[in-house]
Amino acid sequence: MPVSLLNPDWGLQESSPALLICKLSHLGLISLADEQAASFLQGQVTADVTSLDSDSWCWGAHCDPKGKMLASFRLFNAKSLLWLLMPKSTLAVDLPQLQKYAVFSKVTLKDECQDWQLYGVSGDNAESFITERFGAVSTDVVEFDDGIIIKDSGRYIIVSSPEFANALFADQAIYESSSWQAQEIILGYPNIAANHSGEYVPQMCNLDAIGGISFTKGCYMGQETVARMKYRGGNKRALYILSGTVSELMTKDNFIEIELESGYRKAGNVIEFAQRGEQVLLTAVLANDTEGTARFRIAGDLSSQLMIKPLPYDLTDEE
Repeated sequence: MPVSLLNPDWGLQESSPALLICKLSHLGLISLADEQAASFLQGQVTADVTSLDSDSWCWGAHCDPKGKMLASFRLFNAKSLLWLLMPKSTLAVDLPQLQKYAVFSKVTLKDECQDWQLYGVSGDNAESFITERFGAVSTDVVEFDDGIIIKDSGRYIIVSSPEFANALFADQAIYESSSWQAQEIILGYPNIAANHSGEYVPQMCNLDAIGGISFTKGCYMGQETVARMKYRGGNKRALYILSGTVSELMTKDNFIEIELESGYRKAGNVIEFAQRGEQVLLTAVLANDTEGTARFRIAGDLSSQLMIKPLPYDLTDEE
């Protein structure tokens, strides 16, 4: 069911428009083509590529040989191609790594950022807007002549040519990408930017909780570490949602400090954030035994105050 997005309780804007259309300029696409695209990617990422239906999508991660995530992404199959949707900064880091191994397979990888534009559509009127222009969207991935629709938690991601997007949204107000990022944060999604590439095993960013890891598909890059963390334990971190107030502009390199009796100490890194004036909403990787009542601040911003918000999914590890 759709989640409540950008409502006043989160402090990001005074009211949520019934139709929120955002240009997702912070995201990019990699396509994989040719006869061995699926088998190549199956051996590279945590998701079960070969079992993915053409009308669905899933989360996944690409790891280094030590099991640390180089990238997290949405994976889908459309227009006879495989697609990876991820932050543009991460794409610039991850694509060369994929290409390094692609030389051994019949697969062509391409940065699609110049050919396709991405827009997010959400709000109470999102479904009616999409239905009026495309017809009923009954599956999570739908192809149309000029692009692709991805359905996610009552929201829609439109992948289209620039010309089609200009016509589709010509009479609509377009919001900045941070409004969409706020929604991703509320959903507890792990959009790993380039500055944290190679830092975390997928479970440390809740990829297992959102269906981004297959433990039955067989070998892939970093699989030994990922499997060992599931079956032998040892994971000490998780992705959390925090909200509160700050007195300075945040950056992608900010980190979080936790309040202790003896003062403050570093608790973890900010993964993604959305800021409106003094109000901020963010995801951060923290110790997975962090108390829900713990108090935090942004390092260097002594007057900032942050508290944990509940995740919309369960972190309990199930077989």
